[in-house]
Amino acid sequence: MFLFRSSKKDTLWWLEIETQTPKCTYYFGPFDSAKEARHHRAGYVDDLRNEQAVGLVTKIKRWQTETLTIFDEEKLTLKPHL
Repeated sequence: MFLFRSSKKDTLWWLEIETQTPKCTYYFGPFDSAKEARHHRAGYVDDLRNEQAVGLVTKIKRWQTETLTIFDEEKLTLKPHL
């Protein structure tokens, strides 16, 4: 993947969804406009709720990201694989 710095004018739109449980931040996109991101927001929120995510907060941002999911490792409880 080739990444480069660009002006804000060239930066695309992303939907950020933070969840309290699990403690994660998800990024969906990129989108060509904030309107397009808003159009798709409900589908992503529904998917996360169907996965039992709780306490969702959404933001639409104009920026670049390399990471699509950030989770708070300290709050994860890993179960042994039996």
